[in-house]
Amino acid sequence: MEDQNASSNGMGKTFRKIKPYLAMVSLQFGYSGMYIITMVSFKHGMSHWVLSVYRHIIATLIMAPFAFVLERKIRPKMTFPVFLRLAALGFLEPVLDQNLYNMGMKNTSTTFASASINVLPAITFILALICRLETVNFKKVHSVAKVVGTAVTVTGAMVMTLYKGPALQIIKGHAASHHDSGSTTEPSEQNWVLGTVMLIASCGGWASFFILQSFTLKMYPAELSVTAWICFLGIFEGGIATLIFERDMSVWSIGMDSRLLACVYSGVVCSGMAYYVQGVVTRERGPVFVTSFSPLCMIITAALGSIVLAEQVFTGSIIGAVIIVTGLYTVVWGKSKDKLNTTDVAKSEGQELPIKDDTKSGTDNFDSIEINVPTGAGKNVLPSART
Repeated sequence: MEDQNASSNGMGKTFRKIKPYLAMVSLQFGYSGMYIITMVSFKHGMSHWVLSVYRHIIATLIMAPFAFVLERKIRPKMTFPVFLRLAALGFLEPVLDQNLYNMGMKNTSTTFASASINVLPAITFILALICRLETVNFKKVHSVAKVVGTAVTVTGAMVMTLYKGPALQIIKGHAASHHDSGSTTEPSEQNWVLGTVMLIASCGGWASFFILQSFTLKMYPAELSVTAWICFLGIFEGGIATLIFERDMSVWSIGMDSRLLACVYSGVVCSGMAYYVQGVVTRERGPVFVTSFSPLCMIITAALGSIVLAEQVFTGSIIGAVIIVTGLYTVVWGKSKDKLNTTDVAKSEGQELPIKDDTKSGTDNFDSIEINVPTGAGKNVLPSART
């Protein structure tokens, strides 16, 4: 009996250890599915402006009840400066970031778009330096690694932008027949450079969102409520943008097809569940752990895009993605050492979100985390995702 109890306890501990890994891998599949479903909906006439609005309607319906119930005792009083910041956040992510990303994806491919997201940590680091949220000490190796990694990541983004190269066929047969039948847009018809610029600008908007969100949470420390407000305000701001850029009212009409699926899927999985999952994993293992899974999304999307959408993968995209991932992990390594050196200071000051360093967090913490977790993750914490 004792042997059986010991065995079950051992299996339980093992499962608790691998649970964060399973959660993040599952989330990458979720984001990859969103990219594919979204592109399919665009091919069926879905407007990316309308998609953003409908997506945040669903996200608001999901997040608002949790925020209302779970944070009713800790929610601070709303002030006009806080509301202005929330309105800016509602523009940066739901309107600017998502629409630039979707326009860039339509001008390139889902594979290329998912690869470009790996440049996000570098842009965030640069903005954090400008806003004095990050410091660089060239006498320390990990600080130099952050700077070098940022430079390498930017170089990879430039390679993806300026060099296309020959097409590579990842999966033969089914994808090729679709391509030959004309179901996909020929690469010569795609404005590759403009699409890449849009994707990088999208990452700039997303990075700005992270920086402003960090300041906002210091003034209004209620993460679920902040997320609900962002989604709610994004509906109105996105609706105004849609009325400006989409004069045809018929774009608001969607049927029981991929367009409705894209709205529901992205709203539930990528603006609802992702906030919770990334918040829990970030709290248990730290943001470095979450960031390290973003290249997996790129690989999954490349495979699904080749099978489902018959997309072509170009040599320049592969080379640029490898360079970006190299720079990304250099920045992540530098940030991990930086977190280790500043954990005690952040803990004593009691500021920012309650993020734990992965070297100090126990395996049981993952099970004991309350639902009231930081929701700055997800297209709101770091780049694995996209919303």
